[in-house]
Amino acid sequence: MAASLPPVITVFERSPDRGKGLARDMRVRWALEEAGQPYEVQLVSFDAMKQPAHRARHPFGQIPTYEENGLTLFESGAIVFHLANTRTGLLPDDPHARARAVTWMFAALNTVEPPILDLQTVKFQERDQPWYAQRLPMVEDRIRGRLGELADRLGDAEWLDGAFSAGDLLMVSVLLRLRASGLLDESPNLAAYVARGEGRPAYNRAFDAQLALFNSRSSGGVGR
Repeated sequence: MAASLPPVITVFERSPDRGKGLARDMRVRWALEEAGQPYEVQLVSFDAMKQPAHRARHPFGQIPTYEENGLTLFESGAIVFHLANTRTGLLPDDPHARARAVTWMFAALNTVEPPILDLQTVKFQERDQPWYAQRLPMVEDRIRGRLGELADRLGDAEWLDGAFSAGDLLMVSVLLRLRASGLLDESPNLAAYVARGEGRPAYNRAFDAQLALFNSRSSGGVGR
C-alpha cells in the first residue's frame, strides 16, 4: 500500500504580518505541530488567491486551505477542528471535557475575535474617517468587556479547562492580535496565559517555520 502524502496547507506568498505569526495559517501550523503531523505548504500570491484554481479550494479567496487524501477544507477554525478530531493531543478523551474544549474553540472565534477584528478595521481602514475618534474608544471598550469576562473565568488557572486543548490554541491565537494595542496587558492573567501558549514547543516550531518562509521570500528565496 502506498504511503499517504502529508497534508498541504496554502499560505501567503508574502505574508502581510511580516512573519509575526498573525496570519491564520499559523493556527493550522500550530495544530499540526501539536499533533506531530508533518505537512507541506503551497505559496499563494494575492492575485492567485482570487483566481479560479484557488477559489475552487476556498470560495472566498482567502488562506489557509487544507488538502489531504482528497479532502479540501477552508476556514482556520474548521481545519483546526478537523485536526483535533482526527489526531491526538488537541482534545481530551473524556466526552464532557472534549465538548467543553470545543465550546472554547467556538468562543474564541465567535465571541472574542469579532471585536478584535473590528479594532483592526478601525485602526487600519477607518483612520481617516470622521467617525474614527468616536468609534475607536467604543470598540476598545467592547474588547475590554470581553477580556474582563475571559480573565474572570480563567482566574489563576493555567489553561481554560484543565489541560491544554484546541480551545486554548485558538484563544491564544486570537488574543495575540491584541499585543500591539496594549489592551492585553491590562489583564495580567490573560497576558500570562498567552505567554504560556507562545512558550509551547509546538507553537515555536510553527512560528519559526512561518518566519523562515517570510524571510526566505523577502530575500528572494523560492518556496514550494
